[in-house]
Amino acid sequence: MSNKKAFIQTYGCQMNEHDSSRMMEILSSLGYERTGEMAEASLILVNTCSVRHNPENKVYSFLGVLERLKQRNPALMVGVAGCVAQQAGEAILRRARVVDMVFGPDQMFRLPEMLHAVGHGERIAWTEWQDVRGRVHNFIPGEWLERGHLDGCIAFIAISKGCSNGCSFCIVPSVRGREISREPDNILEEARALMARGAKEIWLLGQNVNAYHAGETRFIHLLDMVSQLGVPRIRFTSPHPKDWDDALSDLMASRPNICKYLHLPLQSGADRILEKMNRRHTLAEYLDKVRYLRRVNPAVEISTDLIVGFPTETDAEFEDTLRAMEEVRFSQVFSFKYSPRPGTRAAEWPDDVPRAVKEERLARLIETQDRINAEQMAAYVGTEQEILIDGKHPKRKKVWSGRTGGYRPVSVVCEGLAVGDFANVRITGVQGHWLTAELKA
Repeated sequence: MSNKKAFIQTYGCQMNEHDSSRMMEILSSLGYERTGEMAEASLILVNTCSVRHNPENKVYSFLGVLERLKQRNPALMVGVAGCVAQQAGEAILRRARVVDMVFGPDQMFRLPEMLHAVGHGERIAWTEWQDVRGRVHNFIPGEWLERGHLDGCIAFIAISKGCSNGCSFCIVPSVRGREISREPDNILEEARALMARGAKEIWLLGQNVNAYHAGETRFIHLLDMVSQLGVPRIRFTSPHPKDWDDALSDLMASRPNICKYLHLPLQSGADRILEKMNRRHTLAEYLDKVRYLRRVNPAVEISTDLIVGFPTETDAEFEDTLRAMEEVRFSQVFSFKYSPRPGTRAAEWPDDVPRAVKEERLARLIETQDRINAEQMAAYVGTEQEILIDGKHPKRKKVWSGRTGGYRPVSVVCEGLAVGDFANVRITGVQGHWLTAELKA
């Protein structure tokens, strides 16, 4: 057994989860084993998110915990990766003496070099961008295509990185860079390799996934090509409403292996706020696209992101957001109180919605969504669903977990199942945000 063990703490989005998995693959090639216990690790990496203020605070709080670990184990190496690393760079080394290395998303494949430097007593901050000319770049080295991000039976492929939208509240362009797409053949090669390793579900990832554009190949063409590889399930996240069109809705509806689930961030139900956010679509345009999608694909589930308390948001505009929720009836809402992020255009404006008002609006939004979700979950009881088994209960031997095509989590009691199996089940009840089920006879 190796005496080199690595612990990775991940904050933020699915792209960060993807990057953490990539980092662990690199570390495995260097002889590291993954551990879930920080106390036994010889290397701890913190993969950070700076999209919201709260995850950034968590990072520095976590580094405080690591100070005590390093006092007990001076040989422990600590690295900070991801968006906070890209944004703050050497400032992290000055603020947190426990940190040995800081590196941005474009540098993670240089982990072996970094560890070598730290092993020779250096403290480093590598946040340079890759040398990219144009908007197409295979940013994952070819030698790593066959060792992509596979979590059990579920695979994740980054088809693009960065974003060029310039939403006024969003820090992604400055910490992930301008939007870059991979060549389609490069992506398909990785998809085939993941399928050969047992992938039953593939997620296509991008900060603005449906803005993918490599030569003449747009996102709809890539999604079409991946759907023809034979993988049973395909998902993607996150698309932008301005780049969504009816042709994509038609493709989703026509291909059984493209899951009937769409995460389509709205952010606000008020046109003035959407314009101030630089979202480049109106509420009416968003609703028209949702209505068409539901017309051709009635079973589709739609989730979203919503921000409350954006600068100058009025009570009436918040009510517009609640009305949009009632019309769309999202299956899930990721909701946030607005917090200014350094370097964004919105950070230059007064954060003029009082904290108490933000909290009251957020509570009302959550209450509205909880009611809608409870009604939707209750409607599943008695129905038959196909779920992909993706995990086992850690303590209850016969309980397995899976998800419907619409991304509803389901637990089923049964012997003889395994991760990667498809199971036809009958929904028997609701427990919190989970559906319960029995195996269909």
